[in-house]
Amino acid sequence: MDNSKTVSTLNDLLNITNDRIQGFSKVEDKVWETYSPLKNDYDQMVMESQKMKSDLISLITERGGTPDDTSTTAGALHRTWIDVKNSFGGDNTESTLENVVFGERAAIDAYQEALQSGDLCPQSTVVVADQLQNLKSSYAKFETLERTRD
Repeated sequence: MDNSKTVSTLNDLLNITNDRIQGFSKVEDKVWETYSPLKNDYDQMVMESQKMKSDLISLITERGGTPDDTSTTAGALHRTWIDVKNSFGGDNTESTLENVVFGERAAIDAYQEALQSGDLCPQSTVVVADQLQNLKSSYAKFETLERTRD
């Protein structure tokens, strides 16, 4: 069976997951001074991202592929923009939360596209669908917070 489309799609999701992990490292500790109840949710998101990465790498290697353990160019540009924006601002709490929501939305879109593409094998579809549910759950927590502070 040719797994090339599945492997390619899973590698794209691996890149997106790496974007999430690298993006999470940009969240400044002072955010938790203002939004301390979210710290546990955030820590859970980081742990889930690491597990998602591990699961994707396993799926890729099980299908004879080589994991592309990098991030996306768009993600790198977005993180650079965050760095530039934060260097000119004072309190970056609000923009940091906006960036978490933006990143989660982008990951959800990528996962939904992967599921709709028809390029995933049945086992990969199950794993990716489960990961999508985790993404939606974390997104909802931060989106609600973003809406309540407006």
